[in-house]
Amino acid sequence: MNDKKNTTKELDSDNLWKTVLQVKDMEEARNFFRDLLTEKEIEELSMRWKVVNMLASNINYKEIEKKTGMSSTTIARIQKWLKGGKGGYRLILDRQRKGK
Repeated sequence: MNDKKNTTKELDSDNLWKTVLQVKDMEEARNFFRDLLTEKEIEELSMRWKVVNMLASNINYKEIEKKTGMSSTTIARIQKWLKGGKGGYRLILDRQRKGK
């Protein structure tokens, strides 16, 4: 039973990721994510991404807390994923830096 539940969740997640890959530009992204998420959820995700960039720039936790309002616990969690997660943060950071 649990395997079926996990498989269904994975299929639902895969469906979302495939849908996100169909977004073509900034306007579509803004519109899609605004329909999908609340303003608060978008703000939260935006702040998390800001923290990723700040950590990658070696800004200390206290400064990040001050500039983002994020807790040190959340910052530490993001740092953990940045250093040892699935590599998604690093991949996108590298792509953004190459694009500049």
